[in-house]
Amino acid sequence: MIELKSRREIELMRSAGMIVGETIYELCKAAKPGVTTDELNELAGKTIAHYGAESAFLHYVVNDARDPYPGIVCISINEEVVHGIPSSRKIKSGDIVSFDVGTRLDGFCGDGAGTVIVGDVPKEIERLVDVTRQSLYNGIEQAVIGNRIVDIGRAVQLTAESAGFGVVREMVGHGIGKEVHEEPQVPNFVARGFSPKIADGLVIAIEPMITMGNWRLKELDDGWTVITADKSLSAHFEHTVAVTKDGPMILTLRENGKAGFDLQ
Repeated sequence: MIELKSRREIELMRSAGMIVGETIYELCKAAKPGVTTDELNELAGKTIAHYGAESAFLHYVVNDARDPYPGIVCISINEEVVHGIPSSRKIKSGDIVSFDVGTRLDGFCGDGAGTVIVGDVPKEIERLVDVTRQSLYNGIEQAVIGNRIVDIGRAVQLTAESAGFGVVREMVGHGIGKEVHEEPQVPNFVARGFSPKIADGLVIAIEPMITMGNWRLKELDDGWTVITADKSLSAHFEHTVAVTKDGPMILTLRENGKAGFDLQ
């Protein structure tokens, strides 16, 4: 069931979302050659705690078939699409690193993601990251009263595929509130079947996952990390967005109104 949020609940979610934005900002700044993903995970924990929140991902359980997620944040590199587990692995120049951050504060969650380029990469990789970011904002533009969820996916898909990139099908965006994952699902493509209408008070996480190859995925033996099946590079951007009568409101911006992945 889709639960619409009150203005007060959206304000609480903005507080949780602001911490997501600040944490992504700190992680993107700190992602340098030689830094381990464990060190970045620790930085995320300190940042989230500084604001009095907690990680919504640490010990997250999907089902009994896999162990609880062991990281404070998800850190995915290159062909890893989502759910990369922090470890002693060092970041190298030429990597693209995606951070997925979830927070919980005063009973409500925030969820956001961003991809950062470390060092110099070919222009086509820069274009992948740029197009993925743009597909997020094009999707957000469709999060208005009277549209349907499929309109968000159509905007993301058109943006990515018209640029020659693949759109992940097996992972989608989602509703968010007291739980980090709620109804409805928010696909990044034109999915078949019924598509819910977008209404005032709907809060969703829109999160394009775009690849340089095709959209098929593979899960690694750790039970969490998901990679592209063809080992092509992948980028991931996400904002938590509230639908209001004045248009979409991005809840995961930093306190200064900028996205955490905007380092300029």
